[in-house]
Amino acid sequence: MRLILLLFLPVWINCFYTSSDGIAELTDSNFDSKVLKSDRIWVVEFYAPHCGHCKSLVPEYKKAAKLLKGIASIGSIDGTIQKALPSKYGIKGWPTIKIFGLGDKSKPIDYDGPRTAKGIAEVIQKTIKKTLEERSGGKSKKSEKSSKKSGISGKVVTLTDSNFEKLVLNSKDTWMVEFFAPWCGHCQKLAPEWEKAAKAMAGKIKFGTLDATAHQSISRKFGIQGFPTIKFFAPGSTSSDGEDYQGGRTSSELISYSESKLEDVVNSKDPEVIEGTSSDSIQETCQNRQLCIFAFLPSIFDCQAKCRNEKLEILRKVAQNFKKRSFGWAWLEAGAQSDVEKAFEIGDSGYPVVVAMSPSKLKFATQIGQFSVDGIKEFLNSVTYGKGRVRDVQPARLSGNWLKIVETAPWDGLDKELPIVEDIDLSDIDLDSSKSEL
Repeated sequence: MRLILLLFLPVWINCFYTSSDGIAELTDSNFDSKVLKSDRIWVVEFYAPHCGHCKSLVPEYKKAAKLLKGIASIGSIDGTIQKALPSKYGIKGWPTIKIFGLGDKSKPIDYDGPRTAKGIAEVIQKTIKKTLEERSGGKSKKSEKSSKKSGISGKVVTLTDSNFEKLVLNSKDTWMVEFFAPWCGHCQKLAPEWEKAAKAMAGKIKFGTLDATAHQSISRKFGIQGFPTIKFFAPGSTSSDGEDYQGGRTSSELISYSESKLEDVVNSKDPEVIEGTSSDSIQETCQNRQLCIFAFLPSIFDCQAKCRNEKLEILRKVAQNFKKRSFGWAWLEAGAQSDVEKAFEIGDSGYPVVVAMSPSKLKFATQIGQFSVDGIKEFLNSVTYGKGRVRDVQPARLSGNWLKIVETAPWDGLDKELPIVEDIDLSDIDLDSSKSEL
């Protein structure tokens, strides 16, 4: 048995990659020696075995390893086993890719490009080019001048004819896009304000810049005739969409406009009450939200399909009432996520239970009252006004900086019955205690 365990241990540790893929298995214990003390560029993926997006990345990440062989080192970290590194680098979602360059490795760069081998390789190419420029006496005048004029930073995305449609059009993201010209004085003046706004709205609205003199196909498509031209793109925009921004060019004015447009986008959608069956689904629902509302509904054995649907309809009505608020909504079956229930200190007082959690502060409040539209509305209003008892999420029940959630099968919408236990034949057992002998 010991021999079998030893043979299968590597597979258990890294379920996505093998040594033949050219992807190093990184751990809490070997990370410093392999990455931080290395004189090579490292691309590091933080993943979770249950994560669907991580599984989708696998073939492209393997291609990237082959493409960058001898140029950069590729590594992966299972964040569900190696807990120290995700905590150190503030990993909040899977997969997260970080680039550790040739310079100061204590400040890795977040990779937020397309999850393709080509996209990763392009970032490495830029990293090498930047290092060569710095070692040869600093950035070239052309590079420095272009950077200043476009306002490109870690928070501002560089858009081109080739990536605009994929990143902006038909995407789920909300965008503010500046069409600029390198020689434009107003564009140069806008650059620092654009960068400030991008940092302030990070995680909510993406800010991008496109050099209209170099990428004329997209510029012609949107009829760009003056610089800078700023357009707003809602999620799912097409080539005929894009609202002209006519406001001021200070960061505060850009932020104010962005926030109002984001609120319009949120309010135009009917809020969805999702079933929390995985860490990915919960994170996607709760990220960048003011509050995330969890409803723990009775087991299907205690509350069959009709009963459960009635409770879900109550939640949807409450969600509709709060659609103008930045709330995420999720329901979970009682007992399906024991770590989450313990994190919220849910006892055996019965279900349903409603909890409101701040994803950024990891603090929560629990409803004390009737599970009804009016009851839940009253609870949520009291939470938003700072009333009620607020507690910290139990840290022992967290995975990194997030709730510890196991992957479960979604409800099929049907009733369920307890398995039938066969009757026990007691005919041969004498139950008369008075006949027992000492």
